[in-house]
Amino acid sequence: MRRPDPGHSDDRLPRFTRAERWVHHATALLMLVCLVTALLLYVPGLSAAVGRRDLIRPLHVWCGFALPVPVLLGLVSRAFRADLRRLDRFGPHDREWLRRADRRAVRRVGGLDRGVVPVGKFNAGQKLNAAFTAGAILVMLGSGAMLAFPGPWPVHWRTGATFVHDWLFLAVALVTAGHLWYALRDRGALTGMLTGHVDRAWAARHHPAWLDVLDGARPTPPAPAENEKDTSVIRE
Repeated sequence: MRRPDPGHSDDRLPRFTRAERWVHHATALLMLVCLVTALLLYVPGLSAAVGRRDLIRPLHVWCGFALPVPVLLGLVSRAFRADLRRLDRFGPHDREWLRRADRRAVRRVGGLDRGVVPVGKFNAGQKLNAAFTAGAILVMLGSGAMLAFPGPWPVHWRTGATFVHDWLFLAVALVTAGHLWYALRDRGALTGMLTGHVDRAWAARHHPAWLDVLDGARPTPPAPAENEKDTSVIRE
């Protein structure tokens, strides 16, 4: 198979399959419905303005119970399972990415601006976000089940579940807002999730080690940190 020319920055690279995108979009939609309905239920002003709690509460409950379903269905996809394994691995380059203040700087290599840290398909921030989201869904599911079906549970359990559910909702809302903010700022990443493909130039800048895997090349070692002298590094 012909190796892609690294000088062609508009080459399209496959990033996510249709199944992976479906899992992401379905989970995102369910999460947003849960967050919006939670606001309508728990903020007195909004609850009074909208009304119809008899419709909003069941929608919130059943969307919450449905949150794990897209991921469970996605396990049928080999590509999705492979990405889950990538997200579950935290290596030296991830710690390097978190440690460096110049993690988004680039250097010119082979006609392309490449990221100074050899990031794979997912960077450390994306891995931490995925871990938090998975854990939050499980905790919200457990605590929400106690609140939706209070009969079998002691009062002090239900009190604790209410405390965890309400405060974790705030954390999830903040993390979701941050995730959306980063996604909207990075048009390349957004395009990859919407269409399944990204530009070679974007991959080289943000995920150079992943690009090397696609090309079958040896990964480029990380550039010196910002306090070390390297004139090829371009700050962003």
